[in-house]
Amino acid sequence: MIVKYLKIMSEDEKGKRFLELIDEQNNIQWSIIMKLTLLVNSKWNSSQLQNEIESLMQTHSKITSELNSLDKNNSIL
Repeated sequence: MIVKYLKIMSEDEKGKRFLELIDEQNNIQWSIIMKLTLLVNSKWNSSQLQNEIESLMQTHSKITSELNSLDKNNSIL
């Protein structure tokens, strides 16, 4: 479904979406760092933090995939 939507997006819309995704990805990266810091401080003894990090990493991966699909021709960067 995302692929079909991306095909009908204008270049301006793709650029705006690209910037939104970069911002979201940056926020997730900072969240991962924060959670990793807490996990290290807990001596790696928090399954809740481990699960939260796993979820954040999955979200990060999905955003990266969408970013890559937006810029198939390396035109945005």
